[in-house]
Amino acid sequence: MEQTKINKDLILRERLAIERTVMANQRTFLSFLRTALYFSIAGLTINELLALRYATIVAGLFFIISFLLLIAGVVTYLKQKKKIAKSRKQVGSNVDMVEE
Repeated sequence: MEQTKINKDLILRERLAIERTVMANQRTFLSFLRTALYFSIAGLTINELLALRYATIVAGLFFIISFLLLIAGVVTYLKQKKKIAKSRKQVGSNVDMVEE
């Protein structure tokens, strides 16, 4: 008689892998956020540090880059979060066929 048996080690490994993926996704988002903040701070301080003729334009470019990085980070985070949620539903769907 064949019976399906769930491999609990496999399920645990899958859950842990998904948790690592969640943490990696969060780390990536925080990296985008950190970089966006660096660019915005550079935009704020460009006028003080350098006496450029077009310092306002350069500062504006830094702010635009900062905003684009923030948007890219949020979009990437949300896309990956959706993929992870889809993967989470499939945990444990792999079963081993065991004869008893």
